[in-house]
Amino acid sequence: MAEKYEFDSLVRDGPKCMNEYLSDDDLNEDEHNYEEVPMNGGGYLTDDSPSILQSSSSFSSSESSSVYSTSGSITSDAPELPHYSPIIKAGWLDKNPPQGSYIYQKRWVKLDNDYLRYYDTDKDMYSKRFIPTSSITRVTNIGDQKFEVITVNRNFVFRAESDAERSRWVKVLHQIIDRRKSGDSERTHFCLHNICNIETVDKSGYLELRGCKPKLYVVVSGDKVFLYKNYDDYKSGIGITSIEMNLGNVKDSDRRSFDLTTPYKTFSFIADTDTEKDDWMEAMLQSIGDALSNTEVAERIWEEKSNRTCADCGDTKPEWASVNLCVVICKKCAGEHRSLGPNISKVRSLKMDRKIWTEELIQLFQQIGNCKANMFWAANVPPSEAIDCESSSRERRRFITAKYKEGKYRRYHLLFGNQEALNKALCAAVETSDVAETLSLLFCGAEVGCFSGDPRYPNPSALAEEAGQRLQKELLAQNRSSEIPRLESTRDTVVKQYYMPPQSITCNGFLYKTASMVRPVTEKRAKEDFSRRWCVLNDGVFSYYESDKNSTPNGELKMREVVCLSVNKRDTHGYERTFEIYTESERLYLFGTDSADTMEEWVKSIAKSFVPRTAEALVDHDFERIGRLQYKDGLNLECAKVGWFALTNSTLFYCIDDTEKEEAIQLRKLQELSIQSDNEVLVLVEGRR
Repeated sequence: MAEKYEFDSLVRDGPKCMNEYLSDDDLNEDEHNYEEVPMNGGGYLTDDSPSILQSSSSFSSSESSSVYSTSGSITSDAPELPHYSPIIKAGWLDKNPPQGSYIYQKRWVKLDNDYLRYYDTDKDMYSKRFIPTSSITRVTNIGDQKFEVITVNRNFVFRAESDAERSRWVKVLHQIIDRRKSGDSERTHFCLHNICNIETVDKSGYLELRGCKPKLYVVVSGDKVFLYKNYDDYKSGIGITSIEMNLGNVKDSDRRSFDLTTPYKTFSFIADTDTEKDDWMEAMLQSIGDALSNTEVAERIWEEKSNRTCADCGDTKPEWASVNLCVVICKKCAGEHRSLGPNISKVRSLKMDRKIWTEELIQLFQQIGNCKANMFWAANVPPSEAIDCESSSRERRRFITAKYKEGKYRRYHLLFGNQEALNKALCAAVETSDVAETLSLLFCGAEVGCFSGDPRYPNPSALAEEAGQRLQKELLAQNRSSEIPRLESTRDTVVKQYYMPPQSITCNGFLYKTASMVRPVTEKRAKEDFSRRWCVLNDGVFSYYESDKNSTPNGELKMREVVCLSVNKRDTHGYERTFEIYTESERLYLFGTDSADTMEEWVKSIAKSFVPRTAEALVDHDFERIGRLQYKDGLNLECAKVGWFALTNSTLFYCIDDTEKEEAIQLRKLQELSIQSDNEVLVLVEGRR
């Protein structure tokens, strides 16, 4: 049965327990009685008594009214406040503890997008209780002036001063619930409970808080510290208070004690051991560093959409960058980048290394972005070697070393291996705005300080300055001492793939599409499984829209990520003609049409958009499948290469060894055709090889 908390009619003389870090609700759960408790020196401990959570130097009455208004505004003469979400509504509500107690208290209640909080007074900076709004399932009226807030595991009852005020509270709570259900509410602030997306917890556990008898469950996460009554409350998300660390300071105290001080309150913690104390202090100091970091640079770099995910593992909101490799990365990948050394990767924080981030460097990252950078650095990553945000440190180290130190997955420039030509191309590139071309040239061997041939402007940097190309000059400056990737000799090395971008192909029209899949299509798909979509192929991107009237695509496919294009036999699915696109991320997209002409136009256009010029002869065949594969041939079965293949009936056409020469294998004449299932390897044996 859900635990019920009632906030009822007002009696000012409610008692307080010496343990004031817990709300009166908590005290009742611990079977404290609610008789009036005498205070030292006579009188009684009431709601008017100072709370331990209240500021040690409270504001005067005139000051308190200017700190928060019901609209959430803060006056200019108020002290800097913790960075909560903007206040949606605030006001006085009545409360009494559960289990039929007749002791009623008046509480100052604040509501924002993330939390419903209540305080002893409107002057207090730290709450007695916070309730995540995302845990609220319903809000209902229950009798005169009262309303009930129902969460996943507890119910809270409030009483307003009038029916009209109650209606206003209920209305605004309903609006928050409705926005969350419709998906319109942007949840950019921290939310710690099992319903929200839980952010990374830096440290958590029980600590004794001086003046508080039972230990509290404390959580350090990002730029905040949260206090909970116990672990169960932490799991439910219903806590005591949260401390914004932008104005915090951590000081060592005696023995196992340390203090977390703010302008409003000092929290004195006691750990179980000296080692635990050191760990807690380190975590809180890091939290202060996070809170004081400057987000302006990060926000500007994140304006480029591809910079919002880590270039290596895909984790969201990466806060680090390699300023010479031009990639934005997450904290875990940044650690592995640092291990490579500054001659390989120069790692800087988007939020803390303020001096390094010149206007030119910020614009450089906006212009290149992780998308363009990975078109070079990650052009040939086998799905089996890719990492994600759950990958271990060992997996990250292996991948990042291969990607940047060895350059294993990079897309080699056409001039790779010709030093003189590379240097000339670099001198020409820096006089243009194409910084992605310069990045490719630099990390394929062009010399950053090569002689330009013009004594007036003797090197690429001087040429860039003369041409007014500030971003080119910045890129050159960041790579003055960078080492060129060197591919180590290993058994499974993938040989370099020379790159020449395909010609620009455009095509548009209606197709029928199913939802993307991660497994091959083994069963016939009916027409009802397909949805009509307006499709556009332009500049190497295949986009599909709800209709030809929409401007925002439902999804996109980058042609450089396509591994294989397969044309199915007629009537394989509900539509007479269908084709499949398979991508590097191991997703399969199925499209259909009843028109033979439409089918041919789309298949040829897509093929021309992802097959390189060196293999474009393959597109001329009436193929069933076309794409790229890793292969080993002849007597050299240790080194894997990348080739382009097209299957037509019983003939396998292929272009390998970076030449435009097309060869063919007659499958019917093979001596052996077998599959090594463990490694997903197809073995073809001809009479001669």
